[in-house]
Amino acid sequence: MKEREGDGMPAPVEDVGFRTERDSMGAMRVPREALWGPQTQRAVENFPVSGIRFDRRFIHALGAVKRACALASRRLGHLPDDIADAIIAACDEVAVGRLDEHFPLDVFQTGSGTSTNMNANEVIAHRAMQVLSDEGAASTKAVIHPNDHVNMSQSSNDVIPTAIHVALTLALRDRLVPALTRLTGALEERARYFTGVVKSGRTHLQDATPIRMDQVFGGYAAQTRSALERALRAQDVLRALPLGGTAVGTGVNRPAGFPAVAIDFLNDDLGTTFVEAANHVEANAARDALVEVSGHLKTIAVALHKIANDIRWMASGPRNGLGELRLPAVQPGSSIMPGKVNPVIAEALIMVCAQVVGFDVANTLGGLGGAFELNTMMPLLAHNTLLAAEMLTNAATLFAERCVAGLEVHAARCETLVERNLALATALAPVIGYDRAAEIAKEAERSDRTVREVARAWGVLPEAELDALLDPQRMTEPR
Repeated sequence: MKEREGDGMPAPVEDVGFRTERDSMGAMRVPREALWGPQTQRAVENFPVSGIRFDRRFIHALGAVKRACALASRRLGHLPDDIADAIIAACDEVAVGRLDEHFPLDVFQTGSGTSTNMNANEVIAHRAMQVLSDEGAASTKAVIHPNDHVNMSQSSNDVIPTAIHVALTLALRDRLVPALTRLTGALEERARYFTGVVKSGRTHLQDATPIRMDQVFGGYAAQTRSALERALRAQDVLRALPLGGTAVGTGVNRPAGFPAVAIDFLNDDLGTTFVEAANHVEANAARDALVEVSGHLKTIAVALHKIANDIRWMASGPRNGLGELRLPAVQPGSSIMPGKVNPVIAEALIMVCAQVVGFDVANTLGGLGGAFELNTMMPLLAHNTLLAAEMLTNAATLFAERCVAGLEVHAARCETLVERNLALATALAPVIGYDRAAEIAKEAERSDRTVREVARAWGVLPEAELDALLDPQRMTEPR
């Protein structure tokens, strides 16, 4: 150990891997190469919970919001041009993902997301100082402070929910809506391809009157169109932004007009149509919009589950199940049974749907996390809603491309099942009466014959009339 000059005492060993920074709570050791500062480091040490970080879309949105705020502060004359320019440059890097490694915090942290807001403030301030330094010595006289400059006219309490609204809007607009559109198109194409093939209907998992396969898939397409409309309505729910409410919705420490100016910059940047919240107290305190959006995502999941589950059942077999559809073979289905093909893509979608329903339960509880002027479950809501949207996007896309697009119908199997369907007796009821038709159906089941065979044997109607009534295609077309 070296001696300090003049007193003969040992000099402290330099900790080359860390630097020391100070905040309002005192000194903190921060990794030397990290762009974050002491408040982020405290959160790193306080919340080693799940290892789950915020979604990339959320960090992008946070960078975009900070950029818009810096532009607004400069426009309103509160942020010098050189500092504003450096902050904007750093925000751009945050938005595009160049600084993602400097956002290390766990999702499960302070319920307002203050730790992540300060993480952004510190990273942007540090990077902005580097930008100033790169631009020349004259500019380095400016000191960019995380709170005083990057967080100017803001609070975690309005920035974090604003970033959630922005990130979720972009996830819906740019990802989920196109995915549901593609799936709808794939279902409509299969409906056209299956035109004219009649199959057995089923209600209560029991045989019901015939239905055409194109009608079935047309119904699925209508369901995904409704899902698409829900995704669009969810974007409308998110249009009002809390930005400008600052700490409790009163707008303390921000100039008049700041929210509108910042939101205009944000819309110009993202091609969005956000507006300032009509009531900032409500916008800060309640996360009802996120609960509603979560409900839309859950409903979309329920719809997709129905479609995927139906398809895997219709494709069951191929010999000892329903066998009405043939799945595209995307991978071997068994490690022990050769030649087996499983509905793996449908199963993946079904699991995603179950998870999204689970997220919605947690999001409902997250909505209950509002107390007085703040909701303190915002990171949970951000993580769950964004992940739900992303998982639905990916699973719906795979389902469209790797399952629906390659489905084939087993027309001969459908014809056989329809002919043996006891519900064909329904077509006889208007002519011979419900009770007589029921007797024919029961006798057909008892004797393992078809309705047609029993009706012919009993001579209930002339042959030509009987064949006309029991024509499955006719039964799918109302008259």
